[in-house]
Amino acid sequence: MKAKTEPAAEDQQPDEAPDAVQDDAKPARPGRAARIAGPGKAVRARRATEREEAAESEEAAESEEAAESEEAAESEAPDTEPPERAATELESDAEPSAPKAGSQEAPEPPARRRDPVMLVATAVTLIAALAAAWFGWSAYSASQDDSLAYARERDRVLASAEQGIVNLNTLDYRNIDAGLRLWQDSTTAELYDNIAKGRAELEREVTKGRTATTAKIMESGLIELDIRAGKAAVIVAVRITVTPAEGKPSSRTNRLTGRLTKTADGWKLSGLGVAPTGTGS
Repeated sequence: MKAKTEPAAEDQQPDEAPDAVQDDAKPARPGRAARIAGPGKAVRARRATEREEAAESEEAAESEEAAESEEAAESEAPDTEPPERAATELESDAEPSAPKAGSQEAPEPPARRRDPVMLVATAVTLIAALAAAWFGWSAYSASQDDSLAYARERDRVLASAEQGIVNLNTLDYRNIDAGLRLWQDSTTAELYDNIAKGRAELEREVTKGRTATTAKIMESGLIELDIRAGKAAVIVAVRITVTPAEGKPSSRTNRLTGRLTKTADGWKLSGLGVAPTGTGS
């Protein structure tokens, strides 16, 4: 009888065991859910962290690209600085740097004062040099002017002498009155007086001889000229041609000296004669 009851007892134990297991398993279910929920939050947190890191890395990459673009633009742009910046740098360069405290630089020596006596002496020397230069130039200019004036007056004397001598050796019996009037207009002083005194006799001789004379200057030269005194002397070689009313003309060359005097009407012959033998121009 005991033997039968024990198996029954053993048979009943399995029925109670599941209940026990079930009783033991019920409180374990909430722990498993908690374990499952815990890893899900961690995953989400890790993913959020990864997304933030990815965003930060993208922003860093964009910043690097922007910096590279700016460097490339600056390298391509011309190497010039804005005017304001250049002006600021020039002003900063122009401003003398203040000596630092405790620097070992030696102070600048004081400016030398110029001696007023030396300044006056220098000024006087400079004025004297300028005055000398001015007077020298004035003297040179005056001498040049005198030379030019002398040359012009010499030319006028020679021209008057040549024309006067030609006039005094030109006379035509057919127009003797005009010829003798030209003689008087070309002369002055003693020569004029001699022509005026001997005019009547000269008219008779020329009319009687029925001759006509002409003259041509071959050469001439000035042997004396005093512009202030109004005196001059010349020597000329003149070719005189005499043409009679009937017959052939004849020519001869005379060497004459003439004296001239300056009058209100210009230079005129005051004397005329034959030049000494051997006298040249």
